[in-house]
Amino acid sequence: MDVNISEIYEYLVKKGMEKDPRGADEVRASLEREKRKFDELKEEEQQEFDRDRLTNPYADTRILCGDHEKEVKCLLAGIDIEVGEVLLADRLGEKGKPVDLILAHHPEGKALADLHYVMHLQEDLLARFGVPINVAEALMSSRISEVKRGLMPVNHNRAIDAAKILGLAMACSHTVADNQVTAYLQDLIEHENPRTVGDMIKILKDIPEYAEASKYGAGPEVILGSKGNRAGKVLVDMTGGTSGSEKSYAKLSQAGVGTIVGMHMSDKHRKEAEKNHLNVVIAGHIASDSVGMNMLLDGIENRGVEIIPCSGFIRYRRG
Repeated sequence: MDVNISEIYEYLVKKGMEKDPRGADEVRASLEREKRKFDELKEEEQQEFDRDRLTNPYADTRILCGDHEKEVKCLLAGIDIEVGEVLLADRLGEKGKPVDLILAHHPEGKALADLHYVMHLQEDLLARFGVPINVAEALMSSRISEVKRGLMPVNHNRAIDAAKILGLAMACSHTVADNQVTAYLQDLIEHENPRTVGDMIKILKDIPEYAEASKYGAGPEVILGSKGNRAGKVLVDMTGGTSGSEKSYAKLSQAGVGTIVGMHMSDKHRKEAEKNHLNVVIAGHIASDSVGMNMLLDGIENRGVEIIPCSGFIRYRRG
């Protein structure tokens, strides 16, 4: 069951599309729009175009360096891969455990620079929960521009440069993993139908990654409302690149959403959620990322690849 880096990349994208909250038709439509954009470009502009966008709707999921055809027997997986984790992979090789691929969750390099592209996914997520699509697009427009500007001065390639110097391959799997945990939790919560916010906390803490994170103070917490509050309609908000517009909370509240379950929330966003009487449960950032990554890595491990977790990644196999 040999598998190479290119095959792993194709698998990650396929799994991300299967759980995309937009649905298969809208994902296909987004790829078709990219194809039309490419066809309309001048030849010199096509040279700069990221052609992965023609087949992969997630700009924050990419092979970042290395031979795409390299066989993978051992994979080092972490939430954040920086220079330290790259050196760890090199050190493992020196100790007789060669790492064929370093897989980050959070994007690096071009995948980080282009993070804002995937935020359009949030427009459809808002629409699914009752916000008119024209309103959702207007709300997200300024936030997407803000995120793009914020990423412009970042030193995107530090870890990738280290990997190249050491002859190591590196990739990242961001929204494809976030789609997994979002779909999993939304389905679970709708099935369990918790009456109160406290009931929802219990559901989360029964999930191994959240139970483990709770042991070191990073498990699920109620940051708005109280455990005795009725949960109402629940929105799991864990995909689409990064936090969306804080102005969306007013529209979600009007659409009947009572509780938001997220990975994290800035104080600016929390204040807007509070104004609109929403309950907010923060499930935990790294634990949530771990759930999504585990749902991808189980399939890779089934192909005979050894998974070494690092950088906060809580490995749990679901079979």
